Amino acid sequence: MNPIFRFAIPVLSIIFGLMTITEGGSVLFIDGSARQAAGSTVQFVLWFNFLSGFAFIGVGAGRLTQKNWVRRLARTVAVISVVVLAAFFAYIALGGVYEKRTLVAMPMRTAIWVSLALWAGRKTF
Repeated sequence: MNPIFRFAIPVLSIIFGLMTITEGGSVLFIDGSARQAAGSTVQFVLWFNFLSGFAFIGVGAGRLTQKNWVRRLARTVAVISVVVLAAFFAYIALGGVYEKRTLVAMPMRTAIWVSLALWAGRKTF
């Protein structure tokens, strides 16, 4: 693998994790403009996304430091992401209220986690 990608992907994962924690935390814990802008949030999706921010940081840091547990963490979060996505679709099918952007963001986030799991599973660091 190109040395630039060996560094860039983990750093991007860490940055994305920090952004996810900041944004999700603002909606979850601060009653202000972020919560209003979020609109009709789906609480279990919001909590999963917030908590997955810590996993993004963990995968990025673990990959930078060449830790073997990164594979297991990335796979676990990818599987949970697929389960949360399926639950979100079931929630919609049952008439739940949601923001349309979540319909785009959650499948994209799931695809990112599956990609990270595949990438983290590579034997070469």
